[in-house]
Amino acid sequence: MIVGFLAASYSIVANDAIQTLGTFLSSNSKRPWWVLWLFACSILVAVLVYSWVVNGGDVSYGRLSKVPVPQTFHWYFVVPPFVLLALTRLGVPVSTTFLILTIFAPKNLVKMATKSGMGYLLAFALAIVVYSVTAKTLEKRFIDSAKEEPSKLWVVLQWGSTGFLWSQWLIQDLANIFVYLPRKLELTYLVGAIVAMLALHAYTFYTAGGEIQKIVTSKTNTGDIRAATIIDFLFGIILLIFKEYSKIPMSTTWVFLGLLAGRELAMTRALHLRPMKETGKIVALDGGKAVAGLVVSVVLAVVLPKIAAVVG
Repeated sequence: MIVGFLAASYSIVANDAIQTLGTFLSSNSKRPWWVLWLFACSILVAVLVYSWVVNGGDVSYGRLSKVPVPQTFHWYFVVPPFVLLALTRLGVPVSTTFLILTIFAPKNLVKMATKSGMGYLLAFALAIVVYSVTAKTLEKRFIDSAKEEPSKLWVVLQWGSTGFLWSQWLIQDLANIFVYLPRKLELTYLVGAIVAMLALHAYTFYTAGGEIQKIVTSKTNTGDIRAATIIDFLFGIILLIFKEYSKIPMSTTWVFLGLLAGRELAMTRALHLRPMKETGKIVALDGGKAVAGLVVSVVLAVVLPKIAAVVG
């Protein structure tokens, strides 16, 4: 149980959380890593403690209500986080929701995949609309003035949008980490979990996000603090909508990729920064990685229990 929690904490932070904080890291790369870490972790602690107090020890905001704690923690429950670590090293942005939760509750896969697919489509469509309208005005201005120091107002807005997005992501994805622990945490478990997660976040921030960060930096002008502000705000709004829609866990990775895909296609069409065919390949590659993660999740959920039944 403890090994699974620690492995999930690190692997999910390194893969999924960086997709949420990626624009924040890239647009604040000149600031000390520990300043960014303190900001993100203060929100992490606040979100955890709030849910723990309000929900009577539950830090998942009710998203594990239909995912029971296994009576026995078999060895195969800890395999998915290590598979996720390997995929993270390869820079593959897989869905931790599918990879981790499917092994605990395979019957929920269809509902999770349906909600995640809706998230991708909504994010894609919203990005197409927003960036088709703003690409030739705001985004073009951001690109042309990329070497200029942004105003303090944009800095405040970007940190505010990041805080909003980060809190919404945590509410959605804390379930993927705490699925390994009791649904009602004692105070000692809560404190231990917070200490462990703060340490793992410190390493991730110190290494500037690792391989997954390249998914963000490969997109047009995501290092600009103004562009990052808009991306984070749109991402956070979509997660808020789905948080209110239902408590079924969903893949925030799919939402993230849908948002970046729609943004990249709209900006390529409006600004002609690269051939549309090249952008299409980038979008298809990211989407293919997400689907690959879903396939791996299904295979693990089906195969691992059968192997365990044979070998004991």
